[in-house]
Amino acid sequence: MAPHRSFFPVGGKRQEWCFAVEAMDNRRGKDRAMRRCPMLLLFLLLGWACASGTGTPSPGKNDSAVGIRPCPQNPRYWQYKGKPVMLIGGSREDNLFQIPDLEEHLDSLAGVGGNYIRNTMSSRDSANVWPFHRRADGKYDLDRLSDEYFRRFENLLRLTSSRDIIVQLELWDRFDFAREPWLENSYRPANNVNYTSEKSGLANEYPRHPGQNDNPFFRSVPENGNNELLLKYQRAQVDRMLEISLRYPNVLYTMDNETNGTPEWGAYWSDYIRRKAAEAGVDIFTTEMWDAWDLTSEEHRRTLDHPERYAFADISQNNHNTGQKHWDNLQWVRMYTAEKLRPLNQVKIYGADTGRYGTDRDGIERFWRGIIGGGASVRFHRPTSGLGLGESARACIRSARMFLAEFDIFSAVPDAESRLLSGRSDDEAYLTAVPGERYALYFPEGGSVRLDLRDAGGDFSVKWLDIRSSRWHDAPKVRGGGFAALDAPGNGHWAVVIR
Repeated sequence: MAPHRSFFPVGGKRQEWCFAVEAMDNRRGKDRAMRRCPMLLLFLLLGWACASGTGTPSPGKNDSAVGIRPCPQNPRYWQYKGKPVMLIGGSREDNLFQIPDLEEHLDSLAGVGGNYIRNTMSSRDSANVWPFHRRADGKYDLDRLSDEYFRRFENLLRLTSSRDIIVQLELWDRFDFAREPWLENSYRPANNVNYTSEKSGLANEYPRHPGQNDNPFFRSVPENGNNELLLKYQRAQVDRMLEISLRYPNVLYTMDNETNGTPEWGAYWSDYIRRKAAEAGVDIFTTEMWDAWDLTSEEHRRTLDHPERYAFADISQNNHNTGQKHWDNLQWVRMYTAEKLRPLNQVKIYGADTGRYGTDRDGIERFWRGIIGGGASVRFHRPTSGLGLGESARACIRSARMFLAEFDIFSAVPDAESRLLSGRSDDEAYLTAVPGERYALYFPEGGSVRLDLRDAGGDFSVKWLDIRSSRWHDAPKVRGGGFAALDAPGNGHWAVVIR
């Protein structure tokens, strides 16, 4: 079937439109079955006006009416305090609750418009504490939880809640359970007074990469391993975490960091914490983060195919890809989830000159493709694999807020196949639009394209945003009824808003 685009009016004086892509291009290697599946029409309401906010909740009390949740009018995005919100962030560490200057770091993020962090419940860095009580002799007692560990955790939620910063938690990080970090871990048999290797089934060394899944710590649940001794302590740790986190409205829950373990593990913990939340009368939203860089892999479908369990998907591993492939993968997963819309989060934007997963330029490009491409969140990964909250990251976050103030991203739909652009080469420019009304493009390295305005009438204003300097540049208006030439003012990263 040849790919095509349809436009559907949704009525009212200001018509909102959406693309309905029924097929994807063979050249880009999309799933054949998905090319045959029709997409549901996205009903786009005027301005995506979600219910108005109801004020700031008191610290330590979770009012579900204002808590983070998929936006009812456009479930591809989040809503917080009753209003649609784009989650944008960057931070220098993954386990921010453990850093000593947390408040200053959060102020720096909020100061440039950031509202989103990642927090792994991890303890493997210097000066971190583990979740269980450490005795005077240096051994851990797993029958007692660490007051300091959970004090730090609640401090994080208190500070972020007061700043309207959303926290995406990760319950388990596999990197704490292998190689050197395992030697310090409180669950290691040699480090506690509660069990031996023989009783627990845990060895004292796991020298291989955690991706080898050598540690049976992640095979304790009834459906896989059923290690009741170990599970007792895992539950105690999670119960204490929930006792704190369920009181705060700004928390999302991810089961693991880039796991390639069994699906039963993540499913168990998602069901467990959702049940605990329901008993407390709190709505929460969970996902699993898989390791595969290919979003079409069977691993990711364990989340994508189970919206009843996982209310959002984290597609951060796509950020190992670059250029047109990075964009195409994002558009594929948007289409795959079209019959059950949900937010697609990207809590880790890889790419920094200091790391192994791309350059500074790659990181900035992935961040902006993630916004223009319809992602619900973008956050720069911590150094050295990402830009963290360094100068380039702060400039991008600031520019993103300037861009979103000018362009209503919540009612626009990405032009997945770049059908409205002519004279475009791969990776030259990316478009999201409400056709006939407003358009926004991202240029990774300057360039020139023509925008199809044949179905639009009247004049359109044009504003160019220099992303690196966070400065707007006005340009002459363009007229509808034909093709409008868009020439970036220079090389480098540019966004343009036409309306």
